[in-house]
Amino acid sequence: MKANIINIGNSQGIIIPSMILQRLNLSFKSSVELEVENGSIVIKPAPRQGWAEAAIEMRAAGDDEPLLEDNMTDFDREEWAW
Repeated sequence: MKANIINIGNSQGIIIPSMILQRLNLSFKSSVELEVENGSIVIKPAPRQGWAEAAIEMRAAGDDEPLLEDNMTDFDREEWAW
């Protein structure tokens, strides 16, 4: 898919089609990481800040039990290729 570089104030940018944003679960003001790899610009969703620390705190407080019971069937366990 082609996109054109446009002026945005004193910077430049591209308009990302909504189809691509939806596939990455991104929206207006989503944080992303930019990388240059092998002559290409790679845009990735940025990991949420603080999630690892929050998970550690939940575990320490004993608040990390599953909310839903295990509903896997024998088919899921034995036949499904994960």
